[in-house]
Amino acid sequence: MRKHITITRIAAGAAAPLALAGVLLASAGQASTAAAAPAQAMLTASVTAAPQATSLPCSASMSNSHPHDYTTTNVLVHTAARAHVTTVAHYKTTNTTHHTVAGSRGNAKIPYYISRATPGYKVKVSVSVSSGSRTGSCSTSFTPQR
Repeated sequence: MRKHITITRIAAGAAAPLALAGVLLASAGQASTAAAAPAQAMLTASVTAAPQATSLPCSASMSNSHPHDYTTTNVLVHTAARAHVTTVAHYKTTNTTHHTVAGSRGNAKIPYYISRATPGYKVKVSVSVSSGSRTGSCSTSFTPQR
């Protein structure tokens, strides 16, 4: 959790930096000494938690989880409308990345052509989605067959 510290300077003297250090140490859970903040320097501090953005929904599946060589299988993704979608298929010897944008209903279909992938090796497909400052992730997999 990120913390924001707001410091308001009401009156300042030569010892204002020492008073600021005392307030920051106190907000960090360490003891503060009253001697560090003389009367002419009054500071106030408030610590608030930053609001956390909600994650973007993401679900993924394969149109065919056991594709044969020289066929196409699709990664079917459901997320927010118009979200950016990135998929990475992690084959035994390489990774293949595709990008697209989900439609108005949040659906995306990303084709993967299977040429001579290692038969029986489970290929994990990582999916990441983003829209503005919101992100999400999910995964699916397929196992190529001969």
